[in-house]
Amino acid sequence: MPGRLSMVATPIGNLEDVTFRAVRTLSEADVVACEDTRVSAKLLAAYKIPHKPLVSLHHHSSDAKLKGLIDSILAGQHVAYVSDAGTPGVNDPGGKLVQAAYAAGVSVETIPGPSALTAAIAVCGFPMERFAYLGFLPRKKGRDTLLRAVSKRDEPSVFFESTHRIKKTMEELTRHLDPSRIIYVGRELTKKFETNLRGTIHEVKALTESKSMKGEFVIIIGPAV
Repeated sequence: MPGRLSMVATPIGNLEDVTFRAVRTLSEADVVACEDTRVSAKLLAAYKIPHKPLVSLHHHSSDAKLKGLIDSILAGQHVAYVSDAGTPGVNDPGGKLVQAAYAAGVSVETIPGPSALTAAIAVCGFPMERFAYLGFLPRKKGRDTLLRAVSKRDEPSVFFESTHRIKKTMEELTRHLDPSRIIYVGRELTKKFETNLRGTIHEVKALTESKSMKGEFVIIIGPAV
């Protein structure tokens, strides 16, 4: 049987969000490639998926590690790739694996499911026919330039932020955005303490200061008015 690569979406917080197809695919796979084997081991255990080889593949993995996975597929194995959370290919090394798979003529399939990006889009309340996705903002170099560009963009802009930098980011946005610009901030989406905030930049900044700042954040800058 020819091998194949399955890109499997996993929950971003709530374990009930996994799909039947994702569980079946992970159960059938010969090897599970993942960002962090410890995170993925807990995930497989939660769904009672039989033990199988876990191979780490992260941003610092060598080309040899990538080649090893492709060789396994060419030898007839079914490799499933999962990120630490969400849909592979969004801010993780999944894209490199898929690129290598296409170059080797390997069959690739997508097992769709949870994503922080689409979860936030569903509840932001903005017209999202067109938008710019920015991933995580640069920590230093180019950060100010990018935020200036975002403030001038007509369509919405989406980016992720961590608990360590959310305060700084909100302060920067108040300097760059027009006071009437509407934004959305989602915290800990799908989890027990999910928080969805929407309003002008100053309103949302005040709300974030009155609530817990712990967790992962998705920020959407609404379209220019």
